[in-house]
Amino acid sequence: MQATVNRTKGQTDWNCVNWRKANRIVRNLRQRIFRAKTEGKLKKVRSLQKLMLRSYSNRLVSVRKVTQYNRGRNTPGIDKVVVKTATARGQLVDKLTDYSPWKSSPARRIYIPKANGKKRPLGIPVIQDRTIQAMVKNALEPEWEAIFERSSYGFRPGRSPHDAIESIYNLARPNKRKKWVVDADIQGCFDNISHNFLLELLTGFPARELIKQWLLAGYMEAGSWHPTDAGTPQGSVVSPLLANIALHGMESALGVKYNKDGELRASRALVRFADDFVVFCETLEDAKTVLQILNNWMQARGLTLSQEKTKISHLTEGFDFLGFNIRHYKDQTTKTGWKLLIKPSKKSVLNIRSKLRSEWLNCKGKSTDAVIKKLNPIIRGQANYFRIGVSSKIFNSLDHWLYEKQKMYAKRTHRNKSDSWCKAKYWGYLNLDRPFDRWVFGNKQTGAYMLKFTYFKIKRHILVKGKSSPDDPKLRDYWIKRQEAKTKSELIKSRQKIAQRQQYVCPVCGESLLNDEELHLHHKKPKSQGGGDNYGNLQLVHLYCHQQIHSGTICSL
Repeated sequence: MQATVNRTKGQTDWNCVNWRKANRIVRNLRQRIFRAKTEGKLKKVRSLQKLMLRSYSNRLVSVRKVTQYNRGRNTPGIDKVVVKTATARGQLVDKLTDYSPWKSSPARRIYIPKANGKKRPLGIPVIQDRTIQAMVKNALEPEWEAIFERSSYGFRPGRSPHDAIESIYNLARPNKRKKWVVDADIQGCFDNISHNFLLELLTGFPARELIKQWLLAGYMEAGSWHPTDAGTPQGSVVSPLLANIALHGMESALGVKYNKDGELRASRALVRFADDFVVFCETLEDAKTVLQILNNWMQARGLTLSQEKTKISHLTEGFDFLGFNIRHYKDQTTKTGWKLLIKPSKKSVLNIRSKLRSEWLNCKGKSTDAVIKKLNPIIRGQANYFRIGVSSKIFNSLDHWLYEKQKMYAKRTHRNKSDSWCKAKYWGYLNLDRPFDRWVFGNKQTGAYMLKFTYFKIKRHILVKGKSSPDDPKLRDYWIKRQEAKTKSELIKSRQKIAQRQQYVCPVCGESLLNDEELHLHHKKPKSQGGGDNYGNLQLVHLYCHQQIHSGTICSL
């Protein structure tokens, strides 16, 4: 029997939740909030937001997000509590019904390393606060998605760093006039956003006082409580959204305008990914003016531009943004005499090698399968991220670097064996999709092999259209097509066929296959009952949906 998804009391059986219905209710509410905002019906927006905050389905979806597929699901707050079992998740859903939202707990302060060698402070709220933040986000985000600027790409549904890079590609081509770039960096953006300014923007939002409690909750470090008079704690579910709200309006401040067809009609252009942004200008003098405008605009938000990291560059000098280097190079074969190349930055390549080197060192003495299992996700993730740029040469150099590491591993594991013996044992035609590549490193007994960066073909990303949002009910078909393209680029061919048969959604919960949850292959007819590995008997499902199927609490699909 399946649990209803709009009840407010009772005992929740996590394994019996009808996820398809729960997700549909939350999605429909988000779309109704978005539509009401675009139509200017503020009273209806507030009414729907209150409905979302009370929704049992919203609680279910938020608990699943926080405890099952968020990256920090296993990181506890100051209460040292994590939720890992179905029973505990059901109890958390029921507890949230009576939970007093006006007593937010302080965050737990931890530090993670930054690319420049420094450490970034994170504030980790307790699980209950994180879940309520996810519920609040579902109520607040659609309202702002309806008005967010098209140049904003960071931490927004349906948008990614690739969209920001593609937007830069369109602006930085040699035949364009905007050659000067203000590469700006906000000094401690998340730590310094003015609470008063942010709360003023949220006037009228039903959970405004709750957000105020989170902002003022402080953090615990070394057993002591520290107040937070400004900023939104990095590490909380709602912080990226609050940062986007605080930085909304940058286009207007810079005079960036578009015509009715969405085409840029201004001497300046903006591309922003959360607190990282660049402004394209036609002259050096205008670029200096932009810096003055931005400094004044930031003051009301309690922010300032970093004097050390903010700089003005010409495209012939190039600049780094989101891990890529964007630069004009001389080319006499073109009309302009220049060509634009967007490549992985030198710092990014060094970071990739550092990550892989660290895993190689951690895998000393481990089996080949264990090494492959550790390194393949890194290779796949980095290759998928950088494949949209001019990366072929760098991918080849990384593969050669990996080959040298593989030789060192084989020699260290078999010190008394010859090079030819090691090559015969570890290299061969292991990748069946590449029958002519005999230099594939892996385990010939299990068939496991290590990926290569060059397996990932260079592919241009298609820029998200204008101000499009997944919360816009009019654009349903548009987002289905984008999801299809994303699935094709991130799944292997055999899984692409299965995903296509399912229209790229999980048959259990009805959500997109690529929603950050681990994917599993499900046999509709189990092998123990004679089921085979043919496409007709296979389905792609999320890990936790797969567990729900085999728990016997829903019908086999």
